[in-house]
Amino acid sequence: MLQVLACGAVVFPGLFFAFRRILPCVFKHWSDADVVLVSERLVSSIHAAMATTAGVIVVSSCRGNVINDRHWLATYFVIWYGVPYMTYDIFAMYLSHYYRFRVKGHEDYKQHSLRTVNSFVRREFLLVLHHIALLTILLPVTLFFRKDQGDFFIGCLFLTELSTPFVSMGKILIQLSLQDSWLHKANGGIVLLTFFMCRIALFPYMYWMYGRHYGIPLYSVPFHLPLSTNLGNSCILAPQVYWFVLLCRKGYRLYQRSRMPDTSPAAAVTDNSKDN
Repeated sequence: MLQVLACGAVVFPGLFFAFRRILPCVFKHWSDADVVLVSERLVSSIHAAMATTAGVIVVSSCRGNVINDRHWLATYFVIWYGVPYMTYDIFAMYLSHYYRFRVKGHEDYKQHSLRTVNSFVRREFLLVLHHIALLTILLPVTLFFRKDQGDFFIGCLFLTELSTPFVSMGKILIQLSLQDSWLHKANGGIVLLTFFMCRIALFPYMYWMYGRHYGIPLYSVPFHLPLSTNLGNSCILAPQVYWFVLLCRKGYRLYQRSRMPDTSPAAAVTDNSKDN
C-alpha cells in the first residue's frame, strides 16, 4: 500500500518538475511565473482526466444499486492519487503565487518566508480551504465512515473534476496571448457548461438517485439523510456556486468586450478607407 501511495506522491511532483524543465526550452521568453503557472495547470489537467475516468468507471459499475454496489477505485483512487495530488497542489499553488509576485518586484518575495506563505493563504483562502476540506473530510469518509457503502456517490464526486482541464486550458490560452481567439471563446462556453453540470447540478442528481433507490421523492431526501451528510455536501457545494458566479461574471465581461467597437488606430484607418 505504501508503494502505491508513493506512486501518486511521485507522479504529480515529477510531472510538475518535468514541465518546469521543458517549457522554458520551448517558450524562451516566458518568466518563472509563466512557467510555474502553466506547469501547475498541465498537471492539474492530467489529474482531472484521471479522476474523471475513475469516476465514469465507478458510476457506471455501481448504477444498479447506488448504496451497496462496490468498485475498488472508489477507495483506492483517493488513497493512491487523490491525497497525494491535493497535498502537492497546495504547494504548487503557493509556488505559482510566489513567482507571480516575485516577477512583479515585490520586496517581500525575494525569498520564501512565513510572510509569503501567509500572503498566499490570505489571497487564496477559499482554494486552500477547499483542498484541506477534501483531505480532512472526504478522506476519512471514504476510508472509515461509509461502512463499505456509497461507492456510486464517491464516483460522482470524482466527476466534479471534468471541468478542470477546460479551466486550465483557458489560463494557458491567455498565457499564449490567445484570449481573443475563437478557441478561447468556445473553451469558455465549455467551462460554464461542464462546471454547472458536474459541480452544481451533480448534487441534486445524487440526491435524486438516493431517493430513487429508497423510493422517496427528491424533496424528502435531505430529511432522510444524516445532518452531517447534508452539511458536508453543502460545504462542498457552496464554493462551487461562488466560483460559478465568478465564471459567469467573467464570461459576461468578455462577451460585452467582444461586442464593443474596435477603437484601435488600425480600425479607424479601415473605417476611413470604407468611407472614402
